[in-house]
Amino acid sequence: MQQKASVINIIWLSLVVLATVTAAYTNRMDALTKASFESAKDAVVLAIGLIGPMALWLGIMKVAEAGGLMRIVARWVRPLMVWLFPDVPHDHPAMSAMIMNMAANALGLGNAATPMGIKAMQELEKLAPEKGTATNAMCLFLAINTSSVTLLPLGVITIRAAAGAASPAAIFIPSLIATTCSTIVAITAAKMLAHRNSDKELVAVHEAYETEALAAEVCAEPVLSLPSAAGKWFVWLLVAVFAGGAVYQLSNAPLTLSAASLNSLSSWLIPALISGLLIFGYLRGVRIYETITDGAKEGFTTAIRIIPFMVAIFVAIGMFRASGAMDLLVAVLSPLTAAVGMPAEALAMGLLRPLSGSGSFAFMSEIVQQSPDSLLSAMVSVIQGSSETTLYVLAVYFGAIGVRRTRHTLPAALCGEAAGLIAAVTVCNLWF
Repeated sequence: MQQKASVINIIWLSLVVLATVTAAYTNRMDALTKASFESAKDAVVLAIGLIGPMALWLGIMKVAEAGGLMRIVARWVRPLMVWLFPDVPHDHPAMSAMIMNMAANALGLGNAATPMGIKAMQELEKLAPEKGTATNAMCLFLAINTSSVTLLPLGVITIRAAAGAASPAAIFIPSLIATTCSTIVAITAAKMLAHRNSDKELVAVHEAYETEALAAEVCAEPVLSLPSAAGKWFVWLLVAVFAGGAVYQLSNAPLTLSAASLNSLSSWLIPALISGLLIFGYLRGVRIYETITDGAKEGFTTAIRIIPFMVAIFVAIGMFRASGAMDLLVAVLSPLTAAVGMPAEALAMGLLRPLSGSGSFAFMSEIVQQSPDSLLSAMVSVIQGSSETTLYVLAVYFGAIGVRRTRHTLPAALCGEAAGLIAAVTVCNLWF
């Protein structure tokens, strides 16, 4: 039976063709050609830059998994995750990896969230009855990932503080409301589309692959070597000393919200998370060095594997922007959006955010620097802090496991993005 083309194929082709047609009228063919090569180069450079962080975090995740942290975390939120992902066994490593990814996204730990998300996709791929095709669980996970609730948009708050905004953290509640709305809509859309588009070959035979997954997990059970009493006391002594240092720094920190204090907070989160996971593994008897190097090998392989997917996405987005098609789209839609309190700049931000993370961040930073306390500044800050680079996420996560048929992932994610954008505009107009 011939399979239908997935939505991402149609969108990718449309971006490239529309860019070419637009460049023919805007006389930007030279810029279009340059953008295609530069974007391909940027994709490879970015993918190579991911090798180090990917190796580090997949190694750390391997330590946490070997120590049993995944099973412990999964038990805490098992009822919710079982309801969301009925096709995934409740004690499978995919469950806990997804939870860790969602938690990292909520805390704004992008460097940690991506490797954890890739780990989750690799575990979900083991349960897929048809390789190369996204399962319902994958579609839902990525829909949640691209619209996840953000508790600490530290990057955006830091930019606002550095620009001299009177209340840099004033976007906290609006961002929380916007991401909550986008997440609810994304989950609803993914569930509805999964029900409508469920293929017979994708109906999960839960008992069969649950047994296979658990058998593989038992076979790969790590060798544990519990530390001595002296080792445990030494580790807890170090934890106590660290806590003392944190209290000391907190007591000497200024009470006012500033860019320096926010940067300090965000810089503490990653080292504390790394050390905490490694200490957990050590206390559980995991051979830290051997395990982390084994996990790092997977990181190298994964980072190289996603390069073709990133090149394709980056080229399409780069051509679309360079041709002037983005500017024309904003010009056409801005009269309609202005009627509902959405400035043209905010519309440009909303359209750019799913396509380019670095581009949207630079665009937001420029607006905030020009007028840090304006309604427009708050609106683009909320949009930046409450949404995700959808096409990039799909390229990286699906590329890591070689999935080409994405099914309803992109429509569900874009529904969440649209809901988040509408909520951000509405809340900002009411809040500020």
